[in-house]
Amino acid sequence: VYIWADGVYLQARMEPQAECMLVILGATPEGQNELVGFQVGVRESAQSWRELLVDIKARGLSVPPELAVGDGGLGFWKALDEVFPDTRHQRCWFHKIANIFNAFPKSMQPAVTADLREISRAETRAAAAVAIETFAETY
Repeated sequence: VYIWADGVYLQARMEPQAECMLVILGATPEGQNELVGFQVGVRESAQSWRELLVDIKARGLSVPPELAVGDGGLGFWKALDEVFPDTRHQRCWFHKIANIFNAFPKSMQPAVTADLREISRAETRAAAAVAIETFAETY
């Protein structure tokens, strides 16, 4: 039903450049989390993601995921649109928060974290909108 995608850079040996392991995790309709697929990619390019998505589709992922969650890397989103065009996109909250933290000094991060949680854990879209407005006014 849902998939999460990310590239993990591994430098296990003494190679001058880290390899990128593309990983897709999924959640079934019953709520089970599963490793859907992984492969070493050149980097998080659209071509590398496309190869992995085509592979998981060929191995039996016949029903497109309803929602895909990923970081801001454009390669994944481009490949997803080509292989599963009806799957909705959602940016990963962990990556969003990390990008926001870059704009704040470390001393402010505990307060910022608490206020961001009010947004991400809001029970309704309306409550999230109020929390976003409060965050914008505060910071």
